[in-house]
Amino acid sequence: MSHQTYLTAEGEQKLKNELAELKGPRREDLAQRLRSAIQMGDLSENADYHKAKEDQAFLEGRIQEIEAVLRNAVIIEKSQGDFVSVGSHVTIQEADFDPETFYVVGAKEADPRNGKISNESPIGSALLNHKVGDVVEADTPGGKIRFKILKIE
Repeated sequence: MSHQTYLTAEGEQKLKNELAELKGPRREDLAQRLRSAIQMGDLSENADYHKAKEDQAFLEGRIQEIEAVLRNAVIIEKSQGDFVSVGSHVTIQEADFDPETFYVVGAKEADPRNGKISNESPIGSALLNHKVGDVVEADTPGGKIRFKILKIE
């Protein structure tokens, strides 16, 4: 069962930049390492050759993964409307805490330390389709939390 991969325009650009780096300079560096290792002779005993082949397999795997994500991703424009959706900046407040602002993004871009939460995370999924003034409850690993939506941008 495949589910949608959501990316912001910024997330899409980051992946495109990484792909260009991997397909260009990184592939060229690996090809050079392989050529050098092959010139050293006996490949069965050549640790440099085996490491370069492993790195090459990883690189090609990552290229395929990024291409698949970009091919199938739904690109989220800045959120429109009064309800929380992927692409929304949401300011919430839990009872006795200071307000916090989160950017709801697709799972591939989630970076909680930098305020980017996945639409599939407990708080992210609890926020979806709610509006300013709603009190929302989320089941987090630390237990249930309740918070109020103060602002959606």
